[in-house]
Amino acid sequence: MKKSPVVTIVAIGIGAALFFVLGRFVAIPSPVPNTNISTQYGLLAFMAALFGPLAGLLIGLIGHALIDFSYGWGIWWSWVIASAVFGGLVGLVARKIRLSDGEFGKKDLLAFVLAVVLGHAVAWFAIAPVLDIVIYAEPANKVFIQGLFAGAANIVTTLIIGLLLCYAYAAAKPKKGSLKEEK
Repeated sequence: MKKSPVVTIVAIGIGAALFFVLGRFVAIPSPVPNTNISTQYGLLAFMAALFGPLAGLLIGLIGHALIDFSYGWGIWWSWVIASAVFGGLVGLVARKIRLSDGEFGKKDLLAFVLAVVLGHAVAWFAIAPVLDIVIYAEPANKVFIQGLFAGAANIVTTLIIGLLLCYAYAAAKPKKGSLKEEK
């Protein structure tokens, strides 16, 4: 089902705001320096699956930039870009998921899991550490440890939170053709 551009823009604004709140106030400290266990990626994956790759990319970009800005250390662009790439990739890979129709079956679940694992692997095992090295001249061993931990933790939290959101949304949405006219 094609979404109205207005609906997508509103979803981007709401999604970025919720991403910010979850990332800023519901982050769980980790044993790896400057790395949190994040809860906001489950929401991002759900929104990307529902509204598409552009919405996912912009929610990740805007939401993560706001989180960094709010801490006062400046915007850490390598990780902001990684969040945007994650959202965009999930939106691309999850295009066939039928959440808009109130469906979330086995094929949808597999597509969602694939999108989340692929998106986090690309974002945190490759993009964030490489950009940390290129942009900020960070030591490779440090940033790859951060990326591996963040990616693994994000996969787990995203699958738990994202799948719960997908199932809840699909269950609450009327199924296509489920409404019958009374005679």
